[in-house]
Amino acid sequence: MRIRAQMAMVMNLDKCIGCHTCSVTCKQTWTNREGTEYVWFNNVETKPGIGYPKHYEDQERWKGGWKLDAKGRLALRSGGRVKRLSRIFANPDLPTIDDYYEPATFDKDVLVNAPGGLNDTPVKKPYSALTGEPMPITWGANWEDSLGGQSGQDDPNLARMAEKVTFEFEKTFMFHLPRICEHCLNPACVSACPSGAMYKREQDGIVLVDQNRCRGWRMCVTACPYKKVYVNHATGKAEKCTLCFPRIEAGQPTICSETCVGRLRYLGILWYDEDAVLAAASVESETDLLDAQRAVFLDPFDPDVQQAARDAGHPAEWIDAAMASPVWKLISEYRIALPLHPEYRTLPMVWYVPPLSPVLDAAGAAGRDDTDADDIFHTIQDLRIPVEYLASLFTAGDTAAAGGVLMKLAAMRSYMRARTLDGTVATELLDGIGMTGDQVEAMYRLLAVAKYDERYVVPAAHARDAAELEAQVGCSLDSVGGPGMLARADGPR
Repeated sequence: MRIRAQMAMVMNLDKCIGCHTCSVTCKQTWTNREGTEYVWFNNVETKPGIGYPKHYEDQERWKGGWKLDAKGRLALRSGGRVKRLSRIFANPDLPTIDDYYEPATFDKDVLVNAPGGLNDTPVKKPYSALTGEPMPITWGANWEDSLGGQSGQDDPNLARMAEKVTFEFEKTFMFHLPRICEHCLNPACVSACPSGAMYKREQDGIVLVDQNRCRGWRMCVTACPYKKVYVNHATGKAEKCTLCFPRIEAGQPTICSETCVGRLRYLGILWYDEDAVLAAASVESETDLLDAQRAVFLDPFDPDVQQAARDAGHPAEWIDAAMASPVWKLISEYRIALPLHPEYRTLPMVWYVPPLSPVLDAAGAAGRDDTDADDIFHTIQDLRIPVEYLASLFTAGDTAAAGGVLMKLAAMRSYMRARTLDGTVATELLDGIGMTGDQVEAMYRLLAVAKYDERYVVPAAHARDAAELEAQVGCSLDSVGGPGMLARADGPR
């Protein structure tokens, strides 16, 4: 067993209100400069929808992630080394600017310098931030915001269940899905990079780009199934979400977590067995990938795991942080967090608590008992957000696994309502989900009212690692044109 530490994130989608505060603060911190106008390390999508970039989940088109070859071995969808070498100067499996969106700016001088006494109000016209030419605005990173069905028919997740979804007013559904780089345990982008510029930090598992080694081959863009690696068109270098590693090293949460209005994000340390990663990503059945990845994570309360962490040189602060990690509780203890598209076999480390429709109201409207476990389960099968759709997103199509998580969330709501109103203990609900009353109340506190220090358990970088971490390069923060740096090599910003 080779024990490793991994910074991981969980997002509770029931609490996301689609305000895009996380996107804006991330944009202002990391990509507010020349060459990154179209880049959003953090974006919030409305599902159902085709996402950003368009149709990024269609791996038949983009060839992202991993697959099993004829011998049951992991292989990149984008091809082996020979195929990638043959395409090194002309890679066809790349999104174009139209798949992202052409960023626009506006001629504000038209308003500032407009003479007085005009009969018509002057209008700012959009101009391309890339070419400077006039342009119509026809798409954007959040073009589908809160529409829930405008282009939902083209959502790849609906391909096998379109007959179960009605795109009619008052009958359709929608929810918000914030996305960042997954900082995977088995990152396809790292394996696909010809120059070795993409790497996964040993200290905390954060995936970064060494700007000095990057040659702009763009194989990483193709290989990433979540399309969270971008090319800075001014520098020709690859850039991506860094999980705000300068803040992480100081014991602070990421900027998207810090500013999240809905308080839906959780950050913490997980221990995992590096020797078990390949086997977990190589299981034959896609529906087994969820349990296989959970099995890679190590119990932070196990004395043997703690000793292995000490032997590997991890400081005591990190061992304590792993035991207090909200991510461990949501993923492995309560088992209500799920990975985004586990079938890509990258073993992603940003997980989600799936959204639950107002199931108790739905049960009452259907004439069912909202305190009865069987009635709640049957109601879940008839919710506006189909379980099949959530399963397509989070469990590789396993509706039983997705439904089981929704059942736990619904039972928690019903149990806590009974406890609050009259103090009764709904033991039949506890039996139905296999949890104790203390566990349900602890889960409720973490999901509903947890304080800052409970949601973000981030140990500061250990003192003896500080110099090594500081010496590492590989982020746009350290390059010409990076945030707070020079815009050009020949002069100041």
